[in-house]
Amino acid sequence: MGPEIEMNYAAGRPESEQPVPDNRRHEVTQEFKWYAVYTCPRHEKVVHQQLNAKTVESFLPLYQTLRQWNDRKALVDLPLFPRYLFVHIPLSERVRVLTVPGVLSLVNFNGQPACLADDEIETLKTSLALRAAEPCPYLVEGKRIRITTGPLKGLEGIVIRRKGKLRAVVSIHSIMQSFSVEVDAADALPIA
Repeated sequence: MGPEIEMNYAAGRPESEQPVPDNRRHEVTQEFKWYAVYTCPRHEKVVHQQLNAKTVESFLPLYQTLRQWNDRKALVDLPLFPRYLFVHIPLSERVRVLTVPGVLSLVNFNGQPACLADDEIETLKTSLALRAAEPCPYLVEGKRIRITTGPLKGLEGIVIRRKGKLRAVVSIHSIMQSFSVEVDAADALPIA
């Protein structure tokens, strides 16, 4: 009699005929890369402190803004990207991050944790050091926006870029004409 062949009953085929997994696709790397961490609302600072206590290199971009309450005004540090911070880890150590209270997940694309380029993080750090960074809406070409401040307040248009500048194409439907106007991203909000 021939050699025994163990069956993989879940697949209904002999083990010798099972597809060989491509380990390169799921290979866990030991290379340190930057990953975005998604947190519970208003937990960014606490998560950052807990990661530092676990000796996990993390980066929480903060910006200063003046806030007013009934009785006082104060400069406060707020996350530049609400609910996000960044960790510099090998992917094999992601469990150390995911077990921190307040962490919901690593940001994924196509089911894999998405790493950020070192130069993106360095640019962000440099901008923050120069106090040149502040949050603004994420505007994508072709999307509708509403201008929220300034003399054009209330106008709606479609985002375009011309000569590297952000512009909105505004249409006047009653006369079937359009014009484009330069807008500051901080003065516009995407329309859902």
